[in-house]
Amino acid sequence: MQKFPMTKNGAKLLEEELARLKGPERSNVIQAIAEARAHGDISENAEYDAAKERQAFIEGRIAEIESKLAQAQVIEIHTLANDGRVVFGATIDLLDLESEEEISYQIVGDDEADVRQGKISVNTPVARSLIGKHSGDVVEVKVPSGTKEYEIIDVRLV
Repeated sequence: MQKFPMTKNGAKLLEEELARLKGPERSNVIQAIAEARAHGDISENAEYDAAKERQAFIEGRIAEIESKLAQAQVIEIHTLANDGRVVFGATIDLLDLESEEEISYQIVGDDEADVRQGKISVNTPVARSLIGKHSGDVVEVKVPSGTKEYEIIDVRLV
């Protein structure tokens, strides 16, 4: 079975979602199904159909999260050696050489990625081009609009 990298925080967030889905969410949908059944004929009961649809979504998401957690390789960032090299979990400060804009990204697992929070997936072109590089290096990244050049200003393991 192939393992997928995930930060400790990412695993914690998935575990919290799983607990919420297995607890209150599952209980609420079971109660909604029971109430809809109590209304009588379920063949044309929109409340029943909606509750069953919600139940299917919850059960599917539970299975998906359990699978992801089973395949996760949880990496504790603070235990990694900080030799200035870009690795999974590192936060990188970059300078866009064209616009002179500074950007910070943390390289995380696929499920944790959220560009608005400055978290990019290890599988993105930007992350793949940064992995293994050091502070001061200039990297070229192929993006849909062409090629961008970034200088790595700092690499932090936080």
